[in-house]
Amino acid sequence: EILMANLWDSIEAPPNLETERKGVEPLREKGPTRMAGIEFAVSKQWEREQAAGGSNKICTGSGTEILNSLCCCFARRVGSMHFLCERKDGSPIVVAGPCWPFCAFVTLPLICGLSGCVLYFCILKDSAELPMWVLGIYAPVLAMTLFSLFMVGCRDPGLLERKPEENEVAFLWNEQVGSYRPPDALYCRECKVLIEDYDHLCPWTGTGIGKKNMLFFKLFVFFVNILCYGSIAIVAYVLLRGGGSDDD
Repeated sequence: EILMANLWDSIEAPPNLETERKGVEPLREKGPTRMAGIEFAVSKQWEREQAAGGSNKICTGSGTEILNSLCCCFARRVGSMHFLCERKDGSPIVVAGPCWPFCAFVTLPLICGLSGCVLYFCILKDSAELPMWVLGIYAPVLAMTLFSLFMVGCRDPGLLERKPEENEVAFLWNEQVGSYRPPDALYCRECKVLIEDYDHLCPWTGTGIGKKNMLFFKLFVFFVNILCYGSIAIVAYVLLRGGGSDDD
């Protein structure tokens, strides 16, 4: 009987699987770079600054940081990128880059202001006597310029997820973000993120140029050149025609 009692005591009760699952399952981190399972390859130095309370700084003396605090206070920051609208998995739908103030307060006013003056004083003015087909060409070019600018400046340039383990042989290690990257991906110091097919940072559009917004960047460059040279030609034509009319 004593032997049987010892054997019975030595038999362990079956483990509670539900309890073990709760204890083993890791908690999902919810930070500035991780949401719904996506962890973007962002600067480790920036993450340390945010962990030390950098996200609570409102007035740092920098004009850009003050504008970010005032205009993008409800946006989620990933490096220097501002996620204004995102999907359930955390991927951005509308995102503003680090140079968005230059785009919003320099590029956009230049395009709208100068084109508005050309429209009002040169095309729509009765004394200009320009044919209506000029307006039919100028207005769509202006619209396409603004549309392509929005699609470049407010679109995901190609942010990559962090890969702490090497999945592909050709991947290279990037120390700034602590992640493996494809050979064509580079780290943008201004954006503070890893961007696929990174080309350059364009202050006129306010963001980095990568795989996902390169096509719209080329369209923007194409249409803004047509708009610029077309505006110069229209103004020159109106001025020369006006001068000729005065001589007559």
